[in-house]
Amino acid sequence: MPAGCVPLGQFERDLIRERTRPGLAAAAARGMRGGRKPLVTPDKLERAKSLLAKGLTVREAALRLKIGKTALYAALNPEPGPAC
Repeated sequence: MPAGCVPLGQFERDLIRERTRPGLAAAAARGMRGGRKPLVTPDKLERAKSLLAKGLTVREAALRLKIGKTALYAALNPEPGPAC
């Protein structure tokens, strides 16, 4: 019985893909983007840079701006590094 369900599941998956692509294209045409909003806004990034210039550590600056230090490091160094 389970072997007979495999083609049906694949067919359903193909239908989902066919419906999703036009929806994403329509959203892109309206100017909408998918994904999570960035935590570090340009304003927060500028404030972080000024805090760092005053001598605070990245951790202290991140705490004051209520963002994670990892997110702040990523915003300060936007160049992609080697994948680990």
